[in-house]
Amino acid sequence: MSCYISKRNAKPFVKWAGGKTQLLQDIEQSLPSQLLDGQEMTYIEPFVGGGAVLFWILQKYPNIKKAIINDINPQLMTTYRVVKEQPNQIISLLHKLQNEYIQLKEEDRKIYYLEKRDIYNTENLSETDIASLFIFLNRTCFNGLYRVNSRGCFNVPHGKYSNPKICDADTILADSLILQRVEILCGDFEKTDIYASPNSLFYFDPPYKPLSKTSSFNSYAKEEFNDEEQIRLRNFCHKITKCKANFILSNSDVKGKDNNDNFFDNIYKEYRILRVMATRMVNANPEKRGKLSELLIRNYEIDKPYLLV
Repeated sequence: MSCYISKRNAKPFVKWAGGKTQLLQDIEQSLPSQLLDGQEMTYIEPFVGGGAVLFWILQKYPNIKKAIINDINPQLMTTYRVVKEQPNQIISLLHKLQNEYIQLKEEDRKIYYLEKRDIYNTENLSETDIASLFIFLNRTCFNGLYRVNSRGCFNVPHGKYSNPKICDADTILADSLILQRVEILCGDFEKTDIYASPNSLFYFDPPYKPLSKTSSFNSYAKEEFNDEEQIRLRNFCHKITKCKANFILSNSDVKGKDNNDNFFDNIYKEYRILRVMATRMVNANPEKRGKLSELLIRNYEIDKPYLLV
């Protein structure tokens, strides 16, 4: 751990398409009463992604004494481990990458980025090299996307930012402190079922069901999260509900795009479905960005004045 004290609160150390910062208020109003009442709970996030909800909820609710995070992306979870266990090392590597990159002209930056992307896609890198390159590519690629091809190679193009902050030392130090309370896993979401209990809260933020055939930005992992996977996740929600665990799940509102599309309304008909407004910013066409409804689904009652649909 670092001898320095961070000047910032913990927050995501990467940019993340579909991050939940904008939904934090809606999520908070959907939290179970035992968490709000100060009871000790365990927090589980099987699709952690950028961790916006994780960092917020662990700072807001100290009665969460333990958290478990998981994701199918091994490079992402390696980066979480390095931020947790070796913050000084990753800060040093990111400083070097930032100093080398910032001084270059635009075309040379692109060449530098592609060289680092090729290195990142090779095997036999150290964990600290994987983590530093993961953050570097995230900060300098197009729109902060994470996308891989059929061979599992990261293939997002260069982003052309004038002054990207590649090394955010304060955030890494603050995140490292928060992550001391967190167990870090990597794999399929179903492996988190062992943590299901009446004192646990699961938050699911899976790959969203596309609103159209062209709205998906290809694959986040080699394995496609299709409708069968969405139903498998629903079945997992049934499983942990039988253990009396609490869950909140977010996803796209396909019915908002097509009033005849009842996919989520049907598969989650046993649960409480709330529609909330969110801003989608990931689209190559700016005219297709903007406010859209999204779903928050939960398996428990709350004393809130929401109109459930």
